[in-house]
Parts: sequence; C-alpha cells; structure tokens
Amino acid sequence: MKEYFYAVDARKYYPDLMAAQQDMFQSFVQLNKGIFEKESRLSRKIKELIAVGVAHATQCPYCIETHVKAAKKAGASQQEVAEAIFVAAALLAGGAFAHSTVAMSVWREEEEKG
Repeated sequence: MKEYFYAVDARKYYPDLMAAQQDMFQSFVQLNKGIFEKESRLSRKIKELIAVGVAHATQCPYCIETHVKAAKKAGASQQEVAEAIFVAAALLAGGAFAHSTVAMSVWREEEEKG
C-alpha cells in the first residue's frame, strides 16, 4: 500500500499494543484466525469479499489492503472486489437516507413551534 493519509509504517506500533495488553491482542489475533482460516459454510473468498466491503464502510486502510490482497489470493476477481465496495457504499448511503427521517422530524418540530 502506498502512503496516503495513513503511514504504512504505523504498523510498527502493533508490538506496543501487544505489550500493553498481550492477552487481548492474542485474543484478537485468534478471533481473526478462527473466522478467516477455519473451514466453514462460507468460502474464504466470500468471507474476504465481505471483509472488503466492511473495511470500506469502516474506512480502515490497513483492513482494505489486507483483505483485498487476501480476496485476490482466495480467487476473487477485480470485478467482485469492486462489487463488494459498491454494496458497502449502497448500505452506507441507505443509512444516511434512513436517518434523514431524524432531520425531517426535527425540522417539522421546529416549524410547529413557530
């Protein structure tokens, strides 16, 4: 991954995080391994495509890099990765649209106050 907003070498601080909370750090590592590496109903490719979409929703550049590489390795095509991104974008847009009801209700309440 090229450096954009986030420094690529920021990962060098993971050992500090591990030293501060070794048990929690290891639990996180084991969680990821259990989800992505164990055989399950979903193929590795599908899990990685889900992860690509979620990584775009959470906007984590390290997750995007990691899961795009893993999706490609698992056999995903560029078109499938792009589709996962657009699915995430649609859900995020849907969330903004759904929450518009809050804004419109506040507006109406303020209008009714006069």
